[in-house]
Amino acid sequence: MKNDRSFDTISSKFSKNIYGTNKGKIREAVLKRDLTEGVPWLGINPSMRILDVGGGQGQLALFLATQGHHVTLIDISKEMLDVAMSNATQQNLQHNLTTVHGALQSIPDLALGQFDLVLCHAVLEWVVEQQKALTILKSCLQRDGLLSLMFYNRDAQRFANLVYGNFDYVQNDLKVKKKVSLNPNQPLDPKDVAAWLSDLNLSVLAKTGVRCINDYLRDPKKAENQFNELLAMELKFNRQEPYASLGRYTHLLCAPFDDSE
Repeated sequence: MKNDRSFDTISSKFSKNIYGTNKGKIREAVLKRDLTEGVPWLGINPSMRILDVGGGQGQLALFLATQGHHVTLIDISKEMLDVAMSNATQQNLQHNLTTVHGALQSIPDLALGQFDLVLCHAVLEWVVEQQKALTILKSCLQRDGLLSLMFYNRDAQRFANLVYGNFDYVQNDLKVKKKVSLNPNQPLDPKDVAAWLSDLNLSVLAKTGVRCINDYLRDPKKAENQFNELLAMELKFNRQEPYASLGRYTHLLCAPFDDSE
């Protein structure tokens, strides 16, 4: 039986191997750019309510809190939440952040209310019932709210392994006997995500690929030696096709639409 993934015992490893890498820096920069440009009230109305689902150590939550918004951060890992609140306190943002220890699936029982913006970044690929999880996220949105959804792109995972020459792995439908600790359990097929969003009456306002270039570099040292140039190229091309669909992660900004008309 498959189980959802928790990082409660490896928060320091997660911080070092994910957040502290160039990959993590690219991801954070892309999300901040997308939110800044795609959320019309960001930086204008400082009193909006934001829910960050599975937001871990709170990098994005604190970025939004600095702009005066109140962010509710829910995560299955108590260790991650402790780090987030410690960072918030150091930045004098503790009054703009509420932490909730719980899984995405527990949200309907928590009576958190509805939000102007819901973030769910790099979470669905660790969840077993992904379509149900999206339904829960939709229920958290105000009528005119926005959903920021980032997921591990199965198409890009397949393409990268073809480029690397991992033909047996691709032939085995990207399955291995032994899971690597920080490798997502269940990457998502973008076509499935599109269908689920449509079923929930959520329209995609914007699409970005995250790490469209970095993960395909023939010389990985360039990511270290020319990081600023790499990041500039990522930000320049990652909302254009075909590059957007090659991102290791896909970031979508979604909004409910009225199907009654």
